[in-house]
Amino acid sequence: MGSAMSEASMLKVTLVRSAIGGTQRQRQTLRALGLTRLRKTVIVRDNEPMRGRLRTVGHLIEVQS
Repeated sequence: MGSAMSEASMLKVTLVRSAIGGTQRQRQTLRALGLTRLRKTVIVRDNEPMRGRLRTVGHLIEVQS
């Protein structure tokens, strides 16, 4: 097993809409993902639990492979 993850198993996630007016669960999910400011981008693993988190806030984020 190599030390570097393949790019195919990672997702680039950017916060494009504010969480103001969203539910507490949505705000907590964004914080857990590390998305604390608009236009902030994070790299996350592409797996089923992460996709569930991304679905929770799908209307606030932009996802790239």
